[in-house]
Amino acid sequence: MSDHLRFSGATEQTQRDALEAIIRAEPTLMRVLDTIRALDIPEAWLVSGAIYNCVWNSLTDRPALHGVNDIDVIYFDADLSWEAEDRVIKAIEQALDGLPVPVQPRNQARVHLWFEQKFGFPFAPLASARESLLRYASKTHAVAARLEADGGLTIDAPFGLEDMFAFRVAPNPAADNRLTHEKKGERIKSEWPEVSVVPWPEGS
Repeated sequence: MSDHLRFSGATEQTQRDALEAIIRAEPTLMRVLDTIRALDIPEAWLVSGAIYNCVWNSLTDRPALHGVNDIDVIYFDADLSWEAEDRVIKAIEQALDGLPVPVQPRNQARVHLWFEQKFGFPFAPLASARESLLRYASKTHAVAARLEADGGLTIDAPFGLEDMFAFRVAPNPAADNRLTHEKKGERIKSEWPEVSVVPWPEGS
């Protein structure tokens, strides 16, 4: 019988230790973390899918990058020009040449400039990269990791890690992200049937 839920209901520290062990065991994630640290990108974090996907893959004995279409990196640079963001994108592309999946860096200071045109509703400016985690469509997705100068791994998960280890996609109605939650939920179920998707709350 599958033991993929073995960390569900565990203490916060046990879950954090398990997450760190899974991240450190995946060379692709560690290479990304090491690269964004070496490039000294301001307030840079590895976030979301590449993390929780690798966790689910590890706990269900799937290949580490199964279902991982890209790797999201967020950072925060007060320079709101596209040229500045493009320089970061190109620097990461060059440093991570040959990676099995593409890396998508996004300056969170600029998100409000393009978000409404892409998603159809306004997005208030962010004050930090970490603040963006609070607005993700799912609380499960709101997880970030950063490799520190001393080699330590910092984990930021404002809603905790229980949903991820419970294989549950829980909605975050902080913004009008219902369609994103439902679309991502469908794709996730197709890749990881063990996952349950909590419906978006009515009236939110």
